[in-house]
Amino acid sequence: MPTLRSSSDPWTAVRDRAAGARRFFATHQPAWSISLRTGIAAGLAWWAAWLLTLVAPDPFAEYRYYAPLGAVVATSSTASRSVGQSLRATLAIVVGAGVAAGLDRLLPIDTLTIAVTVIAASLLSSWRTLGDMSQWTVTSALFVLVIGGSQGAQGQSDYIIGFLGLVVLGAAVGVLVNLVAPPLPLGPSEAALDQLRDVLADQLEALAGGLHGDRAPRADEWEERRRAVEPAVEGARQAVDHAREAQQLNIRARRNRERLQRQQNRSERLLMTTSVVTDLVRILTEGEREDVDNQVLGAHLRHPAGEALSALAVVVRDGDDADRAPAYEAVHALRTALAHERSHGTGDDYLAAGAMVLDIERALEANRSTREPADDESAG
Repeated sequence: MPTLRSSSDPWTAVRDRAAGARRFFATHQPAWSISLRTGIAAGLAWWAAWLLTLVAPDPFAEYRYYAPLGAVVATSSTASRSVGQSLRATLAIVVGAGVAAGLDRLLPIDTLTIAVTVIAASLLSSWRTLGDMSQWTVTSALFVLVIGGSQGAQGQSDYIIGFLGLVVLGAAVGVLVNLVAPPLPLGPSEAALDQLRDVLADQLEALAGGLHGDRAPRADEWEERRRAVEPAVEGARQAVDHAREAQQLNIRARRNRERLQRQQNRSERLLMTTSVVTDLVRILTEGEREDVDNQVLGAHLRHPAGEALSALAVVVRDGDDADRAPAYEAVHALRTALAHERSHGTGDDYLAAGAMVLDIERALEANRSTREPADDESAG
């Protein structure tokens, strides 16, 4: 029987704490990176606006502070997204400013003008093209009414030109900063995959723990052993998708191509493992319970199945560094025990047990080390 590492090993606790610290740093690193780029872009936008006012003081000098605002809008978590946000924000500002300027000339009463303008701008902000920049429609409309409108018709026109021109200038600076130093959020995606790996390994260990007793667990005992896998799956998917999106217009992507590919492969392996674990949870919690007459495992298969699940948990948790020999031995022992039970019965009662064996073997294959040769004979 394979020797499995004990979950109470003090080195396991140290490793888990270290992994948690690495995940914390990787998860929060992008916030520091975005903050730094945003600050640099805002400063450069303020300087660029100053240069613009040397050439054209009117109408830009009075509204120079809008340039850093445009830079903040444009500086996003990916280079391609910053371009899209800049275009959508500019369009939203144009729409809001146009609505405000038109209604300000048509409606005679300020209170009525503001009310109708906000209603119209709010309706237009639902335009799908504006996306996450739709709030600028109402903001732009109010700015044009309150700040530009107090200066008369000519002052309002100058305000619109200054507001729009400086926001576009700042957005261009923000896009340029993102293109020169583009973010590539591999850290958060790797941290999300680490979390999914740990959740899956924890779930397998919990299932194994339920099988190591002298009796099948009750329904409530199985419920206590369920882990919330879906949030970790969704987090991993979003993080990997975000990293894939960040490759667009990213000069760093080529240098990190191998790392990106490894991350994509790891994501696919873990998602396949998730499917297996979900199926194992269903089989055991529905069919290996104390209140079920025909249990899927029974007393003779419960222990070898628990050993196989424990061994699989080690492989999932350790990834490429895992020693897979104990897992293959544990699955072989489970298959042998299953064959023995089938030879002494009808065989009909062990269909679900056979499905479990196939699930575990499928998970082992999905988690094959990238350093393993494809024809690894240990799998036999």
